[in-house]
Amino acid sequence: MFDETAAWGAPVETSSADIVKDTIKKDQTIKEIIAAQEDLRVLMAKVQSVQGDIEKLGSGNATLQMYIDNLTMQMAKRR
Repeated sequence: MFDETAAWGAPVETSSADIVKDTIKKDQTIKEIIAAQEDLRVLMAKVQSVQGDIEKLGSGNATLQMYIDNLTMQMAKRR
């Protein structure tokens, strides 16, 4: 572990308890990062799913709009 005071001054001795605490903190941080990455993967999958649904609905809306337009033109021709 890099310590600025150790780099510029006398070497600082690190106890094994400090090393263990640092290792535990690093391990916990890594676990949190991995959990956050998994959460992000799940969210990205949901976003992709919703984007697919939006595309399907948009296509359906376009089809319905075309149908409405055709009906409107037919109604106008009958008058």
